[in-house]
Amino acid sequence: MRATATRTEHDLLGDGEVPQSAYYGIHTQRAVENFPITGRTLSSCPDLIEALAAIKQAAALANFELGLLDEKRTSAIVAACEEIRAGALRDQFVVDLIQGGAGTSTNMNANEVIANRALEILGYSRGDYGVLHPNEHVNMSQSTNDVYPTALKIAAWVAVGRLGEAMDSLRLAFATKAKEFASVVKMGRTQLQDAVPMTLGQEFGTYAHMIGEDRARLREAAALICEINMGATAIGTGITAPPGYAALVRSKLAAITGIDLVTAPDLVEATQDCGAFVQLSGVLKRVAVKLSKTCNDLRLLSSGPRAGLNEINLPARQAGSSIMPGKVNPVIPEVVNQVAFEVIGNDVTITFAAEAGQLQLNAFEPVIAYSLFNSLDHLRAACQTLETNCVVGITANRERLRASVEDSIGIITALNPYIGYSNATAVALEAHQSGRGVYGLVLEKGLMPKEQLDRVLQPDILTAPQPLSF
Repeated sequence: MRATATRTEHDLLGDGEVPQSAYYGIHTQRAVENFPITGRTLSSCPDLIEALAAIKQAAALANFELGLLDEKRTSAIVAACEEIRAGALRDQFVVDLIQGGAGTSTNMNANEVIANRALEILGYSRGDYGVLHPNEHVNMSQSTNDVYPTALKIAAWVAVGRLGEAMDSLRLAFATKAKEFASVVKMGRTQLQDAVPMTLGQEFGTYAHMIGEDRARLREAAALICEINMGATAIGTGITAPPGYAALVRSKLAAITGIDLVTAPDLVEATQDCGAFVQLSGVLKRVAVKLSKTCNDLRLLSSGPRAGLNEINLPARQAGSSIMPGKVNPVIPEVVNQVAFEVIGNDVTITFAAEAGQLQLNAFEPVIAYSLFNSLDHLRAACQTLETNCVVGITANRERLRASVEDSIGIITALNPYIGYSNATAVALEAHQSGRGVYGLVLEKGLMPKEQLDRVLQPDILTAPQPLSF
């Protein structure tokens, strides 16, 4: 078997071999060997790679403007970053997302790939760090401790935008169904018992409104992650960064990303604090909880088809059983439920990781990143499949819904203001015991004239506030 060609690189621990074809270097190679944890590498998270490249590009431009980096190196670094932001070399980001070292391996993976591509642009070989160095030039005026959290925030901001778009589309799908079902009368339920009539449109309108509320909360959380700590370097004191660098690099980065970034007022605090990630994760948990509740409702309302509620029909997506012919399961709501469970678990992980920070740094941001990006990506996919493969194809079993209203004892509640609570209770009890309808019993007992009873029990009267008519 032919041996892979390597090059020798040197770091704090000594010499090490790196594949000759690799754009990454020895620090990345050691991280690959040390952290075989999830099998999910940085290459699976293009938003994070692009954020890292944007930061390195902004830093190079700021350092050049401050007279710290010469024009030749600056141009090469900027060119390499622009290529990476456009999608090049993603397979060279090989470090596992969960890693020790507070994100240092991620930062160095970016530094090394950018340095080696910049060397090629300048006409030199990969690994020729005497010309352009990953730490001295690509990482100039920076630390992992300001680069990594800033990259996470930029990547999260982009992912939040995509999730928001999916939520907007899902909300519109529910709102469209609400209009379609606006005249379909059904029984509402509390504690799974018959309550009072409503329309199926009101029920679906509720789902649209809930998503809209959560969308607003997501915008608020996104605003918090626009505060960055670039210029903090190691612990927030700005050691090794020149005066004016923090403001300048923020300006450059905002221009590159198009995000209205703000420098934290206290960089020492910002370097150790993970509150924005906790807040965002909490909002994602809220979204997950309410999406899951909605899916629980869809499964209940479609249960049957003969022995359940059978009020609505979900689109049949696949055969439901390997043994029961003809069975079709609510697979789309079920998968959304499972994503919700995952997001709730991720929130617990993020909470513990944020709490576990000590003194001037939180070393556990990698697992925060892993959990947060999973939640963002999976919630987006869940919203999309719920809309496309379920909500848009839902139909109503209108006759069954109408019959359930006519047969229900729950309509007696609408008669309370006219016949009194005691009479209403007696009618409800007799209807339940005898199996007779409320309508006939009220007329038989002379509690209301037929004309008034018919008017009070009209669908539009039953499902909205109305002035009393005696």
